Amino acid sequence: MATVEKTENVRAVGRALEILLAFTEDDPELSAGELLKRVDLSRPTLYRLIYTLEEHGFLVSVGEPQRFRLGPSVARLAHVWKSTLDLSTLAEPVLRRLWETTRETVALFVPQGQMRLCVAELASPQPLNFKRGVGYTERLALGATGRAILAHLKTTPEQLRTYVQGTEVNLKQLETELSGTRRRGYSTSRNELIPGAVAVAVPFFDQEGRVAGSVGVFGPEVRLDAARQKALAAMLLDESARLSEMLGYGTRPA
Repeated sequence: MATVEKTENVRAVGRALEILLAFTEDDPELSAGELLKRVDLSRPTLYRLIYTLEEHGFLVSVGEPQRFRLGPSVARLAHVWKSTLDLSTLAEPVLRRLWETTRETVALFVPQGQMRLCVAELASPQPLNFKRGVGYTERLALGATGRAILAHLKTTPEQLRTYVQGTEVNLKQLETELSGTRRRGYSTSRNELIPGAVAVAVPFFDQEGRVAGSVGVFGPEVRLDAARQKALAAMLLDESARLSEMLGYGTRPA
């Protein structure tokens, strides 16, 4: 009997989580009838779980007829998760998959004002490789990993002009490159910061839909021709979508 009871308790937890995950940014409030269409439960079971979730603050009921929305306990968990989030640890599986597949240097960058900071890097195991190391900083207007971020910042022409001050970057060319980056979804550079080096980078986004950083792959141009760059871009876009999802992108409660 103890085993049966334990199995039922686990199943109830799973069903309760299904109820919570039924709420989305587009559907922040749901009636019991709408919840029944999203979870495979009987009406008595649904109400029993709803009332349990209400007792613990994970759901609140509003309006007449009665509708439900996520409660303050969800917000508390989200706050704890966000405050203890270690981006480099969270992104480690993403970087590791890219590193194992490409055998090139892979790095993670976050924006800091007009600069970007490398917070994680896995160096290529091949004899000929390029790396800068954790802690490396550079202007956002320079290099693929910088422009992958800059392309998604909401900058005015005047603000963008300040990003290129002190560099040899042509403002018009930069605007064209940023537009192309947004269109393609990724940025590239060749012989820009390191002679003989090629980089391909993509942005990733946080729960609020803001660009949170970029992931880049770096290697010598003898290995990273145009076809290889496109293949790397496809891998990067796939993995950055996973990282954005882990950061809550596209799942923000209203």
